[in-house]
Amino acid sequence: MKQEDTIDFHIKRTWQSIAKMYNEEASKYDATMATGYVLLNIDKEEGTPSTSLGPKMGMEATSLSRILKNMEERGLIERRKNPIDGRSVLVHLTDLGLEKRADAKQAVVRFNEAIFSAVPEQKLEIFFEVISKVNELITNRKIYLKEV
Repeated sequence: MKQEDTIDFHIKRTWQSIAKMYNEEASKYDATMATGYVLLNIDKEEGTPSTSLGPKMGMEATSLSRILKNMEERGLIERRKNPIDGRSVLVHLTDLGLEKRADAKQAVVRFNEAIFSAVPEQKLEIFFEVISKVNELITNRKIYLKEV
């Protein structure tokens, strides 16, 4: 089987293209795709527990920790004790973080609008079905089952 005939080749190549595109756009705002992704996953009003951000975004704790530290140093976020559970920390967006979040959201909206206008709705429905099935098979560990 040639590499170009595999599903993972096309998913990876497409994701790398998307990441490059978002990083190029984010660089115009002195940011990265990862920073934008974090900004979009923090609740604007209530903040978000730092411990739930990693799993929510599929990101390792060490990578997320580094990104959050950088974002805090840049004044995009602030960490506050959780008023309900003082043992945990909530990540809140600052005013600057809210501005940068709006920029990140606009980039995502523009990308999606471009795809939705270029690809017929029926094909997008099939795409979403297929990609959901791929994710389901992986999540439920149905790919590499050991036979007993």
